[in-house]
Amino acid sequence: MTSTDRPAPQPLTGLRVIEFTHMVMGPTCGMVLADMGAEVIKIEPIDGDRTRRLLGAGSGFFPMFNRNKKSIGIDLHSEAGAALARKLCAGADVVAENFKPGTMAKYGLDYAALSQVNPRVIYVSHKGFLPGPYDHRTALDEVVQMMGGLAYMTGRPGDPLRAGTSVNDIMGGLFGAIGALGALIQRGISGKGMEVQSALYENNVFLMGQHMLQFAMTGKHPAPMPARDNPWAVYDVFTVKDGEQIFLAAVSDAQWQTFCDVLGFPDLKAEPELATNNLRVALRPRLLKTIAERIAGRSAAELSAIMEQAGLPFAPIRRPEDLLDDEHLLATGGLADVRLPDGPKAGESVKTTLFPITMGGQRLGVRLHPPRLGEHTRELLEGLGLAGAEIDALRDQAVVA
Repeated sequence: MTSTDRPAPQPLTGLRVIEFTHMVMGPTCGMVLADMGAEVIKIEPIDGDRTRRLLGAGSGFFPMFNRNKKSIGIDLHSEAGAALARKLCAGADVVAENFKPGTMAKYGLDYAALSQVNPRVIYVSHKGFLPGPYDHRTALDEVVQMMGGLAYMTGRPGDPLRAGTSVNDIMGGLFGAIGALGALIQRGISGKGMEVQSALYENNVFLMGQHMLQFAMTGKHPAPMPARDNPWAVYDVFTVKDGEQIFLAAVSDAQWQTFCDVLGFPDLKAEPELATNNLRVALRPRLLKTIAERIAGRSAAELSAIMEQAGLPFAPIRRPEDLLDDEHLLATGGLADVRLPDGPKAGESVKTTLFPITMGGQRLGVRLHPPRLGEHTRELLEGLGLAGAEIDALRDQAVVA
């Protein structure tokens, strides 16, 4: 459990990050840096990041990935707006973007242009593909999951299925942040910045590395997870009382003996044909059917208590909203309040998940709520030396919001 008697460390305090991002990948990178104390300035179109207006599965994107940031709305299509953005970048430690190749160069906001003025800048590009034959393609998390083997491994044979969250977008932002931190250390040595690139396709392939090496080692094509050759006999989801579901496992011979003891299966424990894991794997379909029949009348809560007491692996199957009441998350400070900036519930406070690490025993909390569009425009432009009348004129001309 974390202590609450001292503030969380902010190791990136004093670092200024300018973020030209939208959706999930780029904003994740900025959020990681912001959570660790950096001043992250989100430059949005004057009508706002489109993610603010997404519905359904996209409605949580903006409030999730844009906490601890400041917002300024700038029309980059206007020369005056692009000039303001370049001026902000001239004093930045890190610039992050996730637009199509060539987009930032149109506004003089690419690494080549910015590094001429600010040679210490770390420039983090988040793309669909690293430079190569595919880099002209439009990528989505779905696209790279399909072409990168993840959907094949997740779904049943013949039924590829994308993972249930934005794995590659989030991971791409994490890799971008890791690259930025490494580049900052190198800058401390050399005094010079550099460009860092992260890409959806390549990080999806990184996830597939274990299966690629499995093929190299065995010569056998890895089967999708639902049809794989499972190395453990008891390692499955069971449907129990009232239709609830629970994952139960016993991954060693010692765990198998304990499993039989606590669930009352002395006959299974005594069977010579089930004495070792490899023997049990050979009889896996029969064994799972037997276990499923025997525990069908027990509740998930009862089974959870038994497995926890015995120190065996288990997991009740839960929905995302169930996590809001999770005992462990609530006790350890894993959830924090944020104020919604947009939509029909704008201004309401809701729970969000924090970056899943501790530093100095502390979780990295929420210093700034997800910003309203242009919430910090005046503050940031005044920091560039603009007078109030100049800022008002820029607003009237729709150069800034």
